[in-house]
Amino acid sequence: MILDTLDNADRYTALHPMFARAFDYLRHLPVQPPESGRLNLVGEHLVAIYSAVQGRARDAAQLECHRRYIDIQYVIAGCDEMGWAPLQDCHNPVAAFNSDKDIQFFHDTPHSWVTARAGSFCIFFPEDAHAPLISDGLIHKVVLKIEV
Repeated sequence: MILDTLDNADRYTALHPMFARAFDYLRHLPVQPPESGRLNLVGEHLVAIYSAVQGRARDAAQLECHRRYIDIQYVIAGCDEMGWAPLQDCHNPVAAFNSDKDIQFFHDTPHSWVTARAGSFCIFFPEDAHAPLISDGLIHKVVLKIEV
């Protein structure tokens, strides 16, 4: 898991061939980005999913993981406190992994919490379980899904 701002994004471009393109996309978001919707930027290899939702309390969040995609969760407006735990420590799944949706949820609790403010991002790799959308306000964000 990585928490940082776009000012430092170039430090991470060597981690995956699509990261440079993903960060370039984030640097050039429209002045009024969409509130919701999915855009295939490079087929299924790089996808943007926009959302503007009311945050939830920590106790309402569930850890989730993905196998096919790395998430770059970029906060456009608001503040998103995200829970994190190593996937290897998650032993209480809600259900089996859903390969069609590339997601699995867990009843386990996060080991730690990070606060992503507007202009910052978190990168979650397949070995990172994460619980996003924790806030007492509105969160407007885009999640870039980068195929492993």
